[in-house]
This record gives sequence, structure tokens and C-alpha cells, in this order.
Amino acid sequence: MRLLALRPATLSVWLSLLSGVSPSLYGQAATPASTASIFTCTDDRGRKLTADRLIAECSAKEQRELNQDGSLRKVHPPILTVDEKAEKDARERRMAETKAALAEAVRRDRNLLARFPNEASHRKAREAALDTVRAAVKARDSRLSELAAERQPLMAEAEFYKGRALPPKLRIQIDANDAATDAQRESAKSLEAEFDRVNSLYDSELARLNRLWAGAAPGSLGPLPNERVPSAVASSASSVKAANLR
Repeated sequence: MRLLALRPATLSVWLSLLSGVSPSLYGQAATPASTASIFTCTDDRGRKLTADRLIAECSAKEQRELNQDGSLRKVHPPILTVDEKAEKDARERRMAETKAALAEAVRRDRNLLARFPNEASHRKAREAALDTVRAAVKARDSRLSELAAERQPLMAEAEFYKGRALPPKLRIQIDANDAATDAQRESAKSLEAEFDRVNSLYDSELARLNRLWAGAAPGSLGPLPNERVPSAVASSASSVKAANLR
């Protein structure tokens, strides 16, 4: 059998076809990936460490990830302990709460300025709130007068039984009158406190408005009182109304 003499180049082609490798890649050496990173940090002893992955000795320190040419690719923050993470979360939560409180103060200051463009409008609102309390005081006084009038015939009848036990019906009527009178007198203390509280809140609001009208930025004066005057006045009026029904 006659063997063909093949040139080296032709032999290379045949070998590549038999092995399934492209002739153009045959004999090429593998090259390192150009995207490989270099990690570097300085440990607690001041040593500069370098590796091809994040360095365990620097887990509590900042690590720099570099490209092959030495340029900065990324900075990895320290890995936090459980306590450090809890502290970081708490700090971020406080910052978020402060930011939300500031946004709320800005919103409420703007609403306050829209509602009260001048002192006259604020004075009118104060008087309206106080009128609600005054009306409750007037209703209380009226009810006390009614109860006093109702008591007179009851006590006159009780004089007839002086030194003796009162009839059950009369005793019940006198006790009911006493209870209703005590309730009205107790409401007097609440109404006096409410009158002072309404004035105090409007005084505080007016002081804030004076600074806002003078040019202070909304939200720059701290938080507003959470309790609104109208709702507090309405609550007091409801209490008085309930007492009147007794």
C-alpha cells in the first residue's frame, strides 16, 4: 500500500477535522478572562491584602474591587454584625421618621396659611371655637336652674315626712335630682378647663402663624400640636349634652 506524503499544514487540517476542532483554533492556548477582579484592603494590623475574591480578614472593613488595569470597579462596604445591622436599621428608621415629620410639618404649615391668611381670620375661628364652649356653659347653667326648680317641690314634700322614712318614689326622685345636679357641676370644671385649653391652642397657633406670615419657611418651626381644637371642643360639647340628658 502506497502512503501519501502530506505536508505539515495538510496534516494539521486532517487532524483537526478528525478531532472536531476548528483549524483556526488548533494549538491556541487559553487566555485569562479580562473581567477578572482584584480585591484589596488593609487589615487590622495595617497589612495591605490582595486576592481574587472578597477577603475574609477584611469582612469588617471596606474592600476595594479593582479591574485588571488597577482602576476602581466597586467599593464593598463592611459586613455588619447582628448588633451593627440593628443599629444601622434603627438609625435609618429614625432618619425616615424625621424626614416624614418634616414633610408633615410642611404640609400642615401650608394648610394653616391657606386656612388663615391673616390675623382676622384666625381670630374669627377662635371665637367660633369658644362660642361652642360658651353654648355648652349656657346649657349647663340652664339645666342647673331646671334641676333647682324641680327640687323645690320635692324638698317641700320631704318636709312632710320629717323624722320618718320617705316614700320610695319620693326618695328615688330626690336621688335622681341630686345625681343630675352633681353631673352638671362636674361638667362645669371640664368646661372651664376646655375654655382655657382652646385659648392656649389658638395662642400657640397664632404665635406660629405670626412667624409664618413674617416669612418663615413652612416646616422650619418644628411639629404642630397633634390635637386639633375643633375635635376637642366637639368632644366637650358632647359630654355636656350627655350630662344634660341625665
